[in-house]
Amino acid sequence: MNIRLEQPKDYREVENLTREAFWNVYRPGCTEHYVLNQYRTSPDFIPELDFVMEEDNKIIGHVMFSKAEIRLDDGSCFPSWTFGPISIHPDYKRMGYGLKLLHYTIEKAKEMGVGLLQMEGNIDFYRHAGFDLASKMKIHYHAEPRESEVPYFLAQELIPGYWGNREGTYCPPRGYFVADENPDAFKAYEETFPKKVKALQEGQLPQFCQSCGMPLTKNEDCGTNADGGMNFDYCRYCYGKFIKENVNRDK
Repeated sequence: MNIRLEQPKDYREVENLTREAFWNVYRPGCTEHYVLNQYRTSPDFIPELDFVMEEDNKIIGHVMFSKAEIRLDDGSCFPSWTFGPISIHPDYKRMGYGLKLLHYTIEKAKEMGVGLLQMEGNIDFYRHAGFDLASKMKIHYHAEPRESEVPYFLAQELIPGYWGNREGTYCPPRGYFVADENPDAFKAYEETFPKKVKALQEGQLPQFCQSCGMPLTKNEDCGTNADGGMNFDYCRYCYGKFIKENVNRDK
């Protein structure tokens, strides 16, 4: 096993790895590979903490780190950091590689003076890397009520006393939403990869029809595109109506 900094020659291979690792995990398909593709030119990207893991002479893992900030209760911003996507190839999952990659890169972050990490993930896994609920540190998540103990929002202080007795709200860097903000560019990028089938699966984040709000819990709930593929934005009841209304509007 070898962990080293990502190099430009690795970019496409790492993006494909990220796509394989996240496909249909949190939603039908995934966008994490596009986030990575766009993030490397972001001022928040930290190239010194952009690592790949190799095994059997191929790249099987990757993680990137980013600058972030917390909005304090007095209105000021406090510097912080986050990481992700972190990817392990499906053939190597549940073999301890993810934790080894995380331990190594967190130590590198400490050496660089990174004082505080926040991220969204499963506490059952990330507690083994030193994370706990961010709410215990009075760090609130922007998308949940302030008083909530958000089970998926985690934090870890890397430099003792860095956070102190502060209180504030964390917002993920905007670079993580690039696919939602640029859907046409993401679609064009996704078409450069081999076609994969999107599907609703158990354990994904809740999916809802963007028209009526109906929960999309199985593939049969979704609309059908002209090419026969499933549409995961609208249910089978609303999708035809949505298309008709947009056609009439464009006339």
